[in-house]
Amino acid sequence: MRPSTAPVTAAPTASPATPVMAAAAASAATAVATWAPLSGSSRAPASMFDVALMDLDGVVNRGERAVPHAAAVIEAAAVDGLRTVYVTNNALRTPETVAARLTGFGVPAGPTDVVTSAQAAAHVLAERLPAGAKVLVAGGAGLWEAVRAEGLSPTSSAADEPAAVVQGFDPEMTYARLVEAVLAVRAGAWWVASNTDLTVPTERGLAPGNGALVAFVRAATEAEPVVTGKPELAMHAESVRRSGARNPIIVGDRLDTDIEAGTRSATPTLLVFTGVTGPAELFAAPPWHRPTFVAADLRGLRRTQPAVEVRDDSSRCGAWACVLDGTTLRWHPAADDGAAGRNTNTNTNTNTNTDSGAGDDGLDALRAACALAWAAADAGRTLTALADERPPGCEDLRVPR
Repeated sequence: MRPSTAPVTAAPTASPATPVMAAAAASAATAVATWAPLSGSSRAPASMFDVALMDLDGVVNRGERAVPHAAAVIEAAAVDGLRTVYVTNNALRTPETVAARLTGFGVPAGPTDVVTSAQAAAHVLAERLPAGAKVLVAGGAGLWEAVRAEGLSPTSSAADEPAAVVQGFDPEMTYARLVEAVLAVRAGAWWVASNTDLTVPTERGLAPGNGALVAFVRAATEAEPVVTGKPELAMHAESVRRSGARNPIIVGDRLDTDIEAGTRSATPTLLVFTGVTGPAELFAAPPWHRPTFVAADLRGLRRTQPAVEVRDDSSRCGAWACVLDGTTLRWHPAADDGAAGRNTNTNTNTNTNTDSGAGDDGLDALRAACALAWAAADAGRTLTALADERPPGCEDLRVPR
C-alpha cells in the first residue's frame, strides 16, 4: 500500500454548522497522510481495513434486486477480517427496515449495521435545537423515526411553527407536503437536507432523488439547506461514531458522494462500476473524485490491485501501458515497452476462493489511461483525442470537456 503525503484537493464546502461537523472537519484536516488515487496494493482491501463503510443503492442492490456477487463477497470479506456497515444517503427507510431488506437479498445485516442520512440529519438537528423542539419532516418513515430518536418532536405542518425543517427522500412526496416545507422555511425555520443526490438507481434506470425535491424548495424559498449526507463530513462522522471504525474504507458507486466523502475525510475509497459511475465518468474525474481503488464490482474487495506508474508522457499498469502522442492518448501492451508492465505486487492473500487474489481483472488499461489523463489535466495540458484502437474496458472513454 502506498499512502501519499501530498495534500488533498477537495471541492469547496460550507463551514461546519454543528459540533459533529466541526470535529469531523478537524479530524480530516489533521490527517498526516492520505491514500493516493489508484494507489494499488499487494494486499486485498478486505485484509487491510477493519470496516467497509458501504453504500447500498448501486453497490449492494439496484432497486429491489441484489447486485451479483454482493452477498457472497460481504460474507467472505468478514472471514478476511473486514466488517461491513451499510451507509446510505437514502433517508426513506429505518435501519430495521433496511436490515430486513438486505437479509432478504441474502446479505448479512442487522439494524446496528446500518447508518442512514436520516440519522446524520437528526443528530445534527439535536446538536443545535433544544430537546423536544418541533421539526417539520418532509420525508419518509426513516426520517420521522430518526428525529424522534434524537428527542425532537416531528410534525408535518408549518402551522406548528417548527424550529427546523428536515427534508429526505420519499417517493410518495406530494406537492402539498412540499408546500408545508416551503412555508416553514420562508417563516424562518432552519432547513436541513439529508442529502442532495439528484438521482437514485432503480431496476428501470435512474429516477429523481432527494436533490430534485430539495431543488423545489430552494427555488421557492431562495434559501440553502445544511446538507448532512454524503459527501458531507457530518455523514462520515456519524458512520464512524456508530460503527466504531478505526481504519475504514468507503465503498461506493458515485464519485460525487462516496468518493468525494473519502477525499473530504482523508479516508481510502473503492469505486465499483455496478451503479451510477462508469469508466467514462472516472476518466474525466477531477482530483476530489478520484478513488484509491477501482473494481468492476464488490469482488474487488478481495483482490490485490496493481499500482499505476506515471512518468512524463507515459503510464503503465499491469499488462497495459499508455502514452501521450502529442495531445492524443494511445494504448499498447506493456510488454512492448521494455521495462513497462513491471508489477512488483505479490499476492499475500492466502484465501483460495476464486473471488480473491491477484491477476488481471480487466481494468488495468483503464487504470493506466485514467492516471495519465489525470496527470495531464493537473499539469494544465489539454487532451484532444483518444486512439481509435482501444483495449477492453476503455471503449466508452471520451475526451474530458
